Amino acid sequence: MMACGADTLPDRNDRLCKGATATPSNAEQLKRRVIAEIDRNADEIMGISKTILGHPESGFKEFKTSALAEGVLNDLGIETRNGLGITGVKGRLEGSSVGPNVAVMGELDSNIVPQHPLADPITGAAHACGHHCQIGAMLGVAYGLANSGVMAELTGGVNFIAVPAEEYLELEWRTGLREAGEIEFLGGKPELIRLGQLDDSDICMLTHTTTEAPSFSIGKTNNGMVGKTIRYHGYSSHAGGSPHLGINALNAAEVALAAIHAQRDTFKDEDQVRIHPIITRGGSVVNAVPDDVRMETYVRGASLEAILDANSKVDRALRAGALGIGAEVEISTAPGYLPFRESPDLGALWKTNAVALVGEDEIAEGGHSGGSTDMGDVSYLMPTIQPYASGAIGRGHSEDYMVTDYEMAVIKPAKVMAMTVIDLLHDGARGAKNMLDNFRPEMTKETYLATMRELFTTRSYTE
Repeated sequence: MMACGADTLPDRNDRLCKGATATPSNAEQLKRRVIAEIDRNADEIMGISKTILGHPESGFKEFKTSALAEGVLNDLGIETRNGLGITGVKGRLEGSSVGPNVAVMGELDSNIVPQHPLADPITGAAHACGHHCQIGAMLGVAYGLANSGVMAELTGGVNFIAVPAEEYLELEWRTGLREAGEIEFLGGKPELIRLGQLDDSDICMLTHTTTEAPSFSIGKTNNGMVGKTIRYHGYSSHAGGSPHLGINALNAAEVALAAIHAQRDTFKDEDQVRIHPIITRGGSVVNAVPDDVRMETYVRGASLEAILDANSKVDRALRAGALGIGAEVEISTAPGYLPFRESPDLGALWKTNAVALVGEDEIAEGGHSGGSTDMGDVSYLMPTIQPYASGAIGRGHSEDYMVTDYEMAVIKPAKVMAMTVIDLLHDGARGAKNMLDNFRPEMTKETYLATMRELFTTRSYTE
């Protein structure tokens, strides 16, 4: 992060160098005021999450959830902008003077798990990952900061961002949105970065639910990933009477799947590579040789280099399926998410507040996850954390995932995030400024966008 007086990034430097004359006050007193407001509104805050649970919506379709989040922010006197990345919402609270801005995020979307007991009967959407609690926790921070009046004693501002489409789903449909010019990137936070909606944020946090004990964990890293859609073109013929006249696109896909599996012992353990393709269309009718077969897959890894290496091997395997059967394959690759790494300084500050709330024994250090999140993209640009709060049971993204303790999953995360905001923006935002002085982003916004755009490719092969 550039120091005061630097001749680049003037907007951000202005925020970081001004406003240092705010009158200091006791941070612990401010925290108590905020916590009291969160407690006073706890039932209403948890009720918001439970309402969202009842109408799950997948990415870029979260119109009801978006309207609910916007309505709550407006009721708190927070002006908002909506329609960001189709369904995103952003509200802002100003401090006493210009300074660093902290983004508190929540994710609007659900998974698609038709077997979940609370799944939408038409779409199969279900909150099997706890995003409904993220929105509740984010809004809980808004309740605490807005109703307590503490912003008048803080420097800088807080952006509340309800983000669409964290779950990287329905790639074919989202590609249609891209082709129609409604989005460029297939995930919510990359799209908001492109649109400039994070330009006025310097530090970012979000709390995710988990089924693991103890109460909280911090320090987890995640794989990044690219998404791929694949289409095999064969030649149809009567499956019983004249199969020899056809070219079986399903067989080509099956050969490709076997070739992908054969690559697995070439991946290094430390690269954490994960590849998990599905066939989304296996043919038209059973009595015709399949001539149109479609697949989707992610290629995940712990570093961008590992992802690109594995991706090239997957492409080779996909081409092998076409070559072996005599089909044509069209391979489209889209940027997914960058690997996620937490800011150790921001994580340490958050942990201090979590310990104050629940005790040292209730905080675990996170390891590495093979899953992916678009918080990874944000973490390349600014100090970012995504701690985890317990309160759920079952398996994530499964029909048995259920939040059972909303106090733990919503209210306590809201308190810890709000306390951390105060530490960052109290006393002329000294905490935030010191953190930003020590932070070196891995990419600029411009480099990030160029890197992501280079990952979009579509190629066809007949051999």
